[in-house]
Amino acid sequence: MSRLELPIHRSVSFVLVRPHYPENVGACARALKTMGFSDLVLVKPSRLAVPEHEMAFKMAVRSWDVLHAARRTETLEQAVHGVDLVVATSSHRGISGVLTARQAAREIVRRSAGGERSAVLFGNEKTGLAAEELSGAGLCLRIPMVADQPSINLAQAVQLVAYELFIAALEARSGAAP
Repeated sequence: MSRLELPIHRSVSFVLVRPHYPENVGACARALKTMGFSDLVLVKPSRLAVPEHEMAFKMAVRSWDVLHAARRTETLEQAVHGVDLVVATSSHRGISGVLTARQAAREIVRRSAGGERSAVLFGNEKTGLAAEELSGAGLCLRIPMVADQPSINLAQAVQLVAYELFIAALEARSGAAP
């Protein structure tokens, strides 16, 4: 089976800040690979949330290359070094200027066409991103939800953002109107 390679696949990093559960790290690797992405960065993961953990391996399901290539950093600054646009994700509703995942994906794809690199930040499963991590981002996105549940699983969020980026890149390539 051939793989569709788009420029966006080489210009976006997915950064998990302080991930706690190895299952989520593995599931995120799988989510990325299904959409053609491979750059996974782990910022200060818990001692369990590492690619070597058996549950991470189990959840990665044929995405072990993405899992084992995941870079680890001690700081967010190291993770986003050389990136032009940092996009933070948040489930908080009180933040102004927040884009939907679809809007943010279109902006990331537009900037990628100009040669810019982007990083999408995802916070810890329990606490999300800290205020200073949110404030250091150029854009903030939130996945709209109807339910009172304030957030979704980390791997689900990564999957949705990767999907929106993939679709936005396909639309840009074909010249389709949003």
